[in-house]
Amino acid sequence: MGMDPMCAAVNRGKQIVNEIYQVGDNNALGSVFVKVEGTFPATPVPATPVEIDQTACIYRPRVVGARVGQVLRVKNSDNWLHNVHSDSAKRNSVNQSTPQAGMDVKLTLKDEEMLRIGCDVHRWMTAWVGIVSHPYFAVSEGKGGTFTIANVPAGKRTITAWHEAFGTLTKAVEVKDGQTVMVDFVYTQR
Repeated sequence: MGMDPMCAAVNRGKQIVNEIYQVGDNNALGSVFVKVEGTFPATPVPATPVEIDQTACIYRPRVVGARVGQVLRVKNSDNWLHNVHSDSAKRNSVNQSTPQAGMDVKLTLKDEEMLRIGCDVHRWMTAWVGIVSHPYFAVSEGKGGTFTIANVPAGKRTITAWHEAFGTLTKAVEVKDGQTVMVDFVYTQR
């Protein structure tokens, strides 16, 4: 934060933590993007944008999920220069500055991918958007590492968990109508 006097000032006296590793109770891991693999019948894309905020020189939240066709809104709550720069391997590219508080960048998401969003002014600012074409995804919460994916159609399914530092894990499950399936993912340090 000391690289920018504005970031240093807004965070003075605060303990800033590396949000890559959101470890909670019993080593539970937050900010894991979890999705069901496969093709599903079309469902309406939410009209509400998925939001990420540039606040106190940090992107919050760090990991979000969104649908293909949904709008990603990245807003600036800081009254100084940031920018929104995506590292897209597909058609989800943007590179636009937000020099004042209240400004935002809106991007209609076009393709499935794990999209990294960065700020070229403050290189430590990073966020991730898991983009899928269906509604069967979630992001694990930080304290308990739990997630819920509701209304998954019955059948044999593959569940994928992605974490920016630990990578991807997959598990096969069988979903039955009206029943809850518990899935645990365990990352091991290398």
